[in-house]
Amino acid sequence: MHFVKLSFLAICTFCALHCTAQTSDQLKANKRNLETEIADTKRLLQETQKKENTSLQRISLLRNQINNREKLITELNTQIFNYEIELDLNVKLSQSLDRKLEYMKNDYERVVYLAFKNRRTMDKIIFLLSADSFSQMYRRSKFYTIFSDNVKYQTEEIKKTQREIAQKNADILTIKESKLILLEGKEKEIKSLEKDRASQTKTLNELKKKEKQLASELKAKQVKQREIEAAIKKAIEQEILAANKRKAEQKKTSSDTKKPSSTVLEYTPEEKITSNSFVSNQGKLPWPVVKGSTITHFGRYKNPDVPSVMMDSKGIDILVEPNTQVRSVFDGVVYGILDMGSAGKVVIIRHGEYISVYQGLSNVLVKKDQKVTTKQNIGAVGKNMGKNTHELHFEILKEFTHLDPALWLSKK
Repeated sequence: MHFVKLSFLAICTFCALHCTAQTSDQLKANKRNLETEIADTKRLLQETQKKENTSLQRISLLRNQINNREKLITELNTQIFNYEIELDLNVKLSQSLDRKLEYMKNDYERVVYLAFKNRRTMDKIIFLLSADSFSQMYRRSKFYTIFSDNVKYQTEEIKKTQREIAQKNADILTIKESKLILLEGKEKEIKSLEKDRASQTKTLNELKKKEKQLASELKAKQVKQREIEAAIKKAIEQEILAANKRKAEQKKTSSDTKKPSSTVLEYTPEEKITSNSFVSNQGKLPWPVVKGSTITHFGRYKNPDVPSVMMDSKGIDILVEPNTQVRSVFDGVVYGILDMGSAGKVVIIRHGEYISVYQGLSNVLVKKDQKVTTKQNIGAVGKNMGKNTHELHFEILKEFTHLDPALWLSKK
């Protein structure tokens, strides 16, 4: 009965430790991702500090950095809590093994005592010869064999349990050391968080002094962005019309066939497959840049730093380091390439019904109608309009309807 209780506790403890290990692996992965993003953002903050007219970008980066540090501290707290649970489970299991070892030793002592009492060969022979029949003699012989095997088995089990206890004690020591490292890391992040918050407060105070100037810059940028959006829409319409005409000619349609539309694309079976594949990858698409920090989000909202300006973003703006390469987020065909002057070059890629737009490129590595694959480099990010920083504007559309890229791109 005692062994049953010990076995049940061991099984429960193993299951709990296994679940904790799985959670711990995910937490460690989250921690690594956050630490990488914090390091990337730190470099961007250092870069923007050297430039002029980067106050809004700097405050956006600081906001992202503070948010990431808060997430990291939460992850560290969760990991520390899990280590405490794991430590408690290991201690209980170690105690359980100690009790098991004590029970086994007591049982072994009884076995050794019996073996001592029957140690003389003559006693064994007399015991066998005094049997009433050959059958009884066989059973008595079998008893001695089983008895001997049991002694060996118990000896091995005791040694095995002793090794398990030693390993468990080593695990306990490792967990304590890991927990200590996490606590030290948490203290460091808290100090960095306080420093970033102080820097944010200082930058916000500086922004208030030139709010009118910043509002004017933001409005001018939005006017330019609307011009680019109109140019992109026109380019898509022209491509749809041209594609429908080509498909109509291929089908050798008669004169009474409906006129090709400039707003509705007739999809081939291959394009429908691409569309379905694109949809199945929602939330898993790679980012258009390997490293960068999102400073403008999708949708209509008041600018958090210049409340007098209403933002109406059709995509997201990603601040990156100089010479950052841009890559296609999915397999597709280059639908168009536009040169928008100070706003840089624009690459439009079609993925069946869906379209991805990459704006703000300094150079382009692909050509119109060229097939591209997922993560293929299509160009490099250029300088932001009128500034010394580098920004990529990224959009996803379903025909002419803009979608929130955050819902389609993978989580960092």
